Amino acid sequence: MKERRHGKTAALLLGAMFLGVPYGWCADLSLQDAIDMALSKNTGLRITQKDEIASQAALDEAKGQNGISVSASDRLSSSKKNGQEQSSSNSLGIDGSLPLYTGGANEANIKKSDLGLQASKLTTERERENLKLDVIKAYYDALEARRTVDVRQETVDKYQDHYTNVSQLYAAGSKARIDVIRSSVELSNAQQDLIKAQNTYEVDLASLRNYINMDRNEPLTLTSDFSYDRFDIDMDSCIDYAYRNRKDLLVDQYKYDQQDQAVKAAKAGYLPTLKANLGVSGDNDFQPSSDSSRGVSGGLTLSWNIFDSGVTRAQVTAAENQRDIARLTLDKDKEDIDLSVRQAYYNMREAEKRFNSTGDAVKQAEEDYFIAREKYRAGEGLMLDIIDAQEALSTARLNYISAEYDYARYKATVENAMGIGLNDREQAAAALMDKYAPVDALPAAAGSLQEIVEPQGAKADTDTKGLAGKTAGQQQAAAAKVSAEDVAHELAEGNVSQ
Repeated sequence: MKERRHGKTAALLLGAMFLGVPYGWCADLSLQDAIDMALSKNTGLRITQKDEIASQAALDEAKGQNGISVSASDRLSSSKKNGQEQSSSNSLGIDGSLPLYTGGANEANIKKSDLGLQASKLTTERERENLKLDVIKAYYDALEARRTVDVRQETVDKYQDHYTNVSQLYAAGSKARIDVIRSSVELSNAQQDLIKAQNTYEVDLASLRNYINMDRNEPLTLTSDFSYDRFDIDMDSCIDYAYRNRKDLLVDQYKYDQQDQAVKAAKAGYLPTLKANLGVSGDNDFQPSSDSSRGVSGGLTLSWNIFDSGVTRAQVTAAENQRDIARLTLDKDKEDIDLSVRQAYYNMREAEKRFNSTGDAVKQAEEDYFIAREKYRAGEGLMLDIIDAQEALSTARLNYISAEYDYARYKATVENAMGIGLNDREQAAAALMDKYAPVDALPAAAGSLQEIVEPQGAKADTDTKGLAGKTAGQQQAAAAKVSAEDVAHELAEGNVSQ
């Protein structure tokens, strides 16, 4: 076991050296570490970032259309006519041109492409903010699932203890067989809930690993947990902030401005164009005599498409329609942002109220369960009291856990809907993305950066595996002792206690 751990430590060190990060950084996974890893390694974010390269290329192309263009040509020809000798010649030319006036088309296209580049950068930044929210939700989902597993496991353990107690009381003749059966059924139902909770936990961990792009089979120890942080900004201020800071809303504005430039470029078709030309040429004759000449030419070319059968008009109409669509899209997205902020804000406040109101419910449910259990042991209570008390206790604890993490998730959703940007550490992590090699180019050790390190009192995710299997065998053994026929026989004899 020690040799295996030492080998894994060496692999971790190798991976850390390759990526240029300190080894201890990936020992545990805090929420902030998860966000930073996602911002620097997420494949979907890398794809979005590639749009910036395409936008930069489009801008370079637009600028090139407004610059000097130089072309070279070389022509070798030979001809023979009736009654004449064969003639052969070679012509070499270099021509340059510079657009002096394009009716504003080139300038509009340059501005349009520059706006497109800025929009691409804002889109990437917004995608980073959305990725941060996704990681926060996935992290809290996993934490909630982990605690849900603990609650379900405790429920199974209590039902197991209760089943053992009822079986002993039945053997002593103080309880009816139907109590044993009911206890066994409740134990089985609790085991089903535990199995589902375990699966949900594994799925949530898989989702988190996918966002941070780590080894999908590596165990995780999540070191952060819920911490109540009151949100004191009123809803109207949140909406106003969102109108001024949402990156996607700024992208919509840039797209509208782009379409406005497209209208200007289309209208340039009504205007003339002026181009300066300069050429250098050389001609060499080989047959029937040898001769050569050199020349330089220059001039201005003015062209004006006076009639094009309505082509320009149609292009202007199409561009204006696209501009109108961009304007409506901007207005619609403002409406959607208003709605998204309100929904997230109301959900956050609702979760906050649930969180504040469920704290005492857990303590009361624990006391109720204790009383019901002791009364049953003393022969004064009913089986139904035990079941109801246990169900109420599990529900209270799960409601409390759900309220905690719902508040944390909705608070993060409100901040995202407002357009709150990344902090300095997250910006630095995002800047590292280009320094990372593609996933398939990393050495095997690079995929083993997450080593399970158990802080005091923490449980690794592997602890949940097999729990249901342990209790399933006990439940099957209990079911073998009690059958429906036994209950029917006892009912017929009138031996069932009320």
